[in-house]
Amino acid sequence: MYALLLRMMFLLSPERIHHLAFAAMKLADRVAPARWVMRKVLVVDEPILRNTAFGVEFPAPLGLAAGFDKDAGGVDVWAPLGFGFAEIGTVTAQAQPGNPAPRLFRLPADRALINRMGFNNHGAAAAAERLRGRRTGAVPIGANIGKTKIVEPADAAGDYATSASLLGPLSDFVVVNVSSPNTPGLRDLQAVESLRPLLQAVLDSVQVPVLVKIAPDLSDDDIDAVADLAVELGLAGIVATNTTIRRDGLRTDAAEVAAMGAGGLSGPPVADRSLEVLRRLYRRVGDRLVLISVGGIETADQAWERILAGATLLQGFTGFIYGGPFWTRRIHRGLADRLRANGYRSITDAIGAEHAANA
Repeated sequence: MYALLLRMMFLLSPERIHHLAFAAMKLADRVAPARWVMRKVLVVDEPILRNTAFGVEFPAPLGLAAGFDKDAGGVDVWAPLGFGFAEIGTVTAQAQPGNPAPRLFRLPADRALINRMGFNNHGAAAAAERLRGRRTGAVPIGANIGKTKIVEPADAAGDYATSASLLGPLSDFVVVNVSSPNTPGLRDLQAVESLRPLLQAVLDSVQVPVLVKIAPDLSDDDIDAVADLAVELGLAGIVATNTTIRRDGLRTDAAEVAAMGAGGLSGPPVADRSLEVLRRLYRRVGDRLVLISVGGIETADQAWERILAGATLLQGFTGFIYGGPFWTRRIHRGLADRLRANGYRSITDAIGAEHAANA
């Protein structure tokens, strides 16, 4: 059924259908009977899936990645849709329109997306106002913050601190995004000498846990350096990974991909590298940091693999687009089944288990 609906939705432009689908979700959430049905059908309430990470209780491990709810316009929607948490943003200190359209592209043959949205959002103050209206009982919400495009890299720390100070008190955690390929010069901030003052400025601005989101295109040595810095500064964790600028191994015709132009590629094509980065991070930091794994997770088997590789929490965006509203349910039920089948009493006990087995 959803496959047919997806084909119909694909008749419209990606950005247009995004706004329509999101509006439909928010409308359903505002109607109490519809919200009750969504919770009844989509939420997997399994004690074995509950976990506490950096002092925050998560009812289930799979959350919505940043990029879908850019302005915190649907913070109450994600709980009845079965997500264990959600990340709003990316939000910048100043409102900005983002890059010119078209800026979002589908690769159905790869079940992937390319985007060069450019952090289009209404600014941190507007997002903060919406967060103030969160409904009691909503799942944990993280605020993903990025650099305002017109702000020079030398002034980035203050720009991030402004967003953090506005959004931190209203969020359960803050994610510092220095890894989108769609803001000029942003990924240069992943270099430790640039990243240190930026992260320290954010830490000084909030009382909630702070994480950093990194790109899959970092070298292994740079991944190690960021991990070491995160431990040194006392960050709560790392989100790995963002979208990739690579285009190798795609099923979609190369000329068609080239015509789409620049942007970050998400979905299954980034899955292998995302898993590699996760494993490297866990070997480097163990349980000293919370690792949130994102990138190409479509099935319960892949989600289970990420948990065993060291992920405390999981995120998805593209998988939700292609998998539909039952995607979260399938993954959470699959994880609960695998935990029981392997004799685990809690998902916490399975985190990083493959490393212990190989020690």
